[in-house]
Amino acid sequence: MLDNYIKKILDARVYDVAIESPLTHAASLSKRLGNQVFLKREDLQPVFSFKLRGAYNRVRQLSDKEKAKGVVAASAGNHAQGLALAALKLGVKATIVMPKTTPEIKVNSVREKGAKVVLLGDTFDEASEYAQRLVKEKGMIYIPPYDDEGVIAGQGTVALELLMQHTSPAHAVFVPVGGGGLIAGMAAYIKYVRPEIKVIGVEPEDAACLKAALKHNRRVILDEVGIFADGVAVRQIGKIPFEIAKECVDEVVTVSTDEICAAVKDIFDDTRAIAEPAGAIGVAGLKKYAQERGIQGENLLTVISGANVNFDRLRYISERTEIGEKREVVLAVTLPEKPGSYKKFIQALDKRNITEFNYRFAHGYDAQVFVGVQISTGGNEREHVVSELRNQGYPVEDMTDNEVAKLHIRHMVGGRSEGVGNEKVYRFEFPERPGALMKFLNSLGTKWNISMFHYRNHGAAYSRVLMGVQLENADQPKFESMLNKVGFRYWEETQNKAYQMFLRGKNETTKE
Repeated sequence: MLDNYIKKILDARVYDVAIESPLTHAASLSKRLGNQVFLKREDLQPVFSFKLRGAYNRVRQLSDKEKAKGVVAASAGNHAQGLALAALKLGVKATIVMPKTTPEIKVNSVREKGAKVVLLGDTFDEASEYAQRLVKEKGMIYIPPYDDEGVIAGQGTVALELLMQHTSPAHAVFVPVGGGGLIAGMAAYIKYVRPEIKVIGVEPEDAACLKAALKHNRRVILDEVGIFADGVAVRQIGKIPFEIAKECVDEVVTVSTDEICAAVKDIFDDTRAIAEPAGAIGVAGLKKYAQERGIQGENLLTVISGANVNFDRLRYISERTEIGEKREVVLAVTLPEKPGSYKKFIQALDKRNITEFNYRFAHGYDAQVFVGVQISTGGNEREHVVSELRNQGYPVEDMTDNEVAKLHIRHMVGGRSEGVGNEKVYRFEFPERPGALMKFLNSLGTKWNISMFHYRNHGAAYSRVLMGVQLENADQPKFESMLNKVGFRYWEETQNKAYQMFLRGKNETTKE
């Protein structure tokens, strides 16, 4: 099987539109990890992503008759921009179907390259369904983002360049995984030419479709996927990529949202470039693998696969970076509500730097403070800080892994209400587009009284809401039935420690 793909990769003509991207030595990251780290800079392609390679190679293979029919794809991201430029270079009409949630920067980028954009639905599945209708009704040629031999061969040219640029021994190459086109092409080439080099896939913890497929030895469809690293948020690995991965991929590493955010900063520190979350997961996986396995003195290579990040998202990414780097611990601490307590607490932290301190006076209560504390990397200082405070008599809850605390509560401290009763708390994600918040509120109707609401737009395709609603226990099944009909993803968070400590009213706290 590999012989066939090697020939296709060697025959791939991508350089009419793509560049041979540089291989950059990450000096700062190398020093920190005790290894030599090299970054394959696909973020420097004309569309700021490797996707251009596969799209161009596939369109170039079409016959003149097929080119005359025009090409179509469903994509909210880098494949859309790659196909648009490929079609422009080859004089082919392109139609890109994009969800209405697609950020305007990406929509405009596709239009600027001459493609027709159709905005339809809130999800990729809806866009994909319409694209397939155009194939049936108008005879257009569908160009898939990853499940195609021509596309995979185009992506495989990344590995061809990589091994020409790095001729020294290498321990492993870390490759971002979404639908699998990039890792399939790269793994096929690397294992044929340099089989001693490990090929390690990297996926978000909440979108690990290749890891699940390898575990079950068959392609599986994930029930749901996380949306932070939207470029790799795929529910099922491609059919062709999976067949290659079974033979050529050594293992898969999964990384958290916080670890991805830390990797974005690592890339910036070494290159002054800002990768998109999906573009940074290779670095996140490389770091995690090296640290957990105790790898030292090796050459480790990865791909920065894209840089199409909305500027609005940088605030959110920066908020999570220090936690992802394990340089910050987020705590909820109970202090006596009396003069001098704050000073005594600061002394208990033993000169550690405080990164955040949120507090509001609540008469008659002990004080609940939301505090960020800077810690050193390595070791178990996070656990040490918590145990130190507890040994000095402070009740402490570690909120470092609590999504509600990090997404919402840190912005809401002081929002207790004495009068609210029967409050249930839910966390939502819904498609972000003009009017989406109003549609969300309208969908809830007027039967239920909203007692708390926190909404944040992170510059992504989906927004996040934390909502309190006054609800008798007997009515909760009816309320959740209504939510299921509305169709937005939701989680009940009434028992979440962060809510319990910082936002729940006195009546609710004592009423069990």
